[in-house]
Amino acid sequence: MRPTVVFTCSVLFYNLEIVHSRGDDGKQEWPIPYRRFDCRPAADSYCEAMFPFCPTGDRDGRIPYMNNWDVISVFRLQAPVWEFKYGSLLGKMHIMHDAIGFSSAETGRNYTMEWYELFQLGNCTFPHLRRETNNPFWCNQGAACFFEGIDDIHWSENGTLEKVGEISGGQFNEMALWVQDDNQTGIYYETWTVRSDPGPNATVWFDSYDCSQFVHRTYRYLTQQRAKLSSRFQTNYTKIYLYSGEPTYLGDDDSIFKEPSAKTLAEDIRKFYHPFRPHQSYMDFVLSLAEAYQKVVEEKSFYLYYNFEYWHLPMKSPYVQITYEEVPLP
Repeated sequence: MRPTVVFTCSVLFYNLEIVHSRGDDGKQEWPIPYRRFDCRPAADSYCEAMFPFCPTGDRDGRIPYMNNWDVISVFRLQAPVWEFKYGSLLGKMHIMHDAIGFSSAETGRNYTMEWYELFQLGNCTFPHLRRETNNPFWCNQGAACFFEGIDDIHWSENGTLEKVGEISGGQFNEMALWVQDDNQTGIYYETWTVRSDPGPNATVWFDSYDCSQFVHRTYRYLTQQRAKLSSRFQTNYTKIYLYSGEPTYLGDDDSIFKEPSAKTLAEDIRKFYHPFRPHQSYMDFVLSLAEAYQKVVEEKSFYLYYNFEYWHLPMKSPYVQITYEEVPLP
């Protein structure tokens, strides 16, 4: 089944002018804006999900229409990533997945809305190295999924299922239109948030674009529509940070992997991603961890793929960190 409102197009267009925006003094402005597109391209047939994306979502990507006078309860949903496979294990490390639930007072029907990777997290975070292509191959699309029902046990047993507000049916319908536009123009998943250091005054070089960011955007939109949201508990979310000095822009696939003058850089990028390749044996995985440690910690180097372009990060201690920090409801 197709995921909710995943539109496709034959030609991909995007706005280049916002990517490398500079201030009046000519300096690069940070964070780099997440690039939005005019339409979503079809996923490459090479990309295969271990588990199907949005298997119970509407085949035509429809969000049900609510009567304007209906009262829709809004729920904050949170559970450990891959709970179906590892139970509460990742939750103990505060690696959580976030979603939003809705319940119609008029019909009694419940719904879940979430945003996540089409081809699992690993494929969004690191590329495949294919023999037939010189450039790394990415399966990094993310999209919205809307389906009927709320799995109460899944969300409440090791996570959160809490009512945080009510909206009218009219507000819900407006939100549905907004979700369609957000989903059509924000097409790829970004795992990392990149900062200069862990301190409160750190510079954010790049921001993530993941499940929790979708939840935050939706909450902000609802409050702009005069919805009132509140929680009895601290609203914490998982963040995965990289720490680096000021990043250096390197180029895109064409300027790096199709130009003979950039051959050394192209080889370095492929070598960097080699330890993170999928489908490794246990022994290869152990050796790859050592190789990745050497590149990131000892050589203090990381290649980030963002907006379909490559940046070099001069890494700094503590290098990589998973946090579970509060983001208040708007």
